[in-house]
Amino acid sequence: MKSEEVRAKSPDELQEKLMSLKKEAFNLRFQQATGQLENTSRVGQVRHDIARVKTVINEQRRASASR
Repeated sequence: MKSEEVRAKSPDELQEKLMSLKKEAFNLRFQQATGQLENTSRVGQVRHDIARVKTVINEQRRASASR
């Protein structure tokens, strides 16, 4: 997911995306612990996506607070 795609979403959509990414991260960690994880690079991708979404959420909050 690119940051351009994240910035185009509304705050509600970002919250939903954040929750789904957190669930996916949990499932990936669980698969890794049980030895069932096949695509190990996906863990890092999900962590980066979570960080992107959180960054955009904070930027939007700061922009709305300064107005």
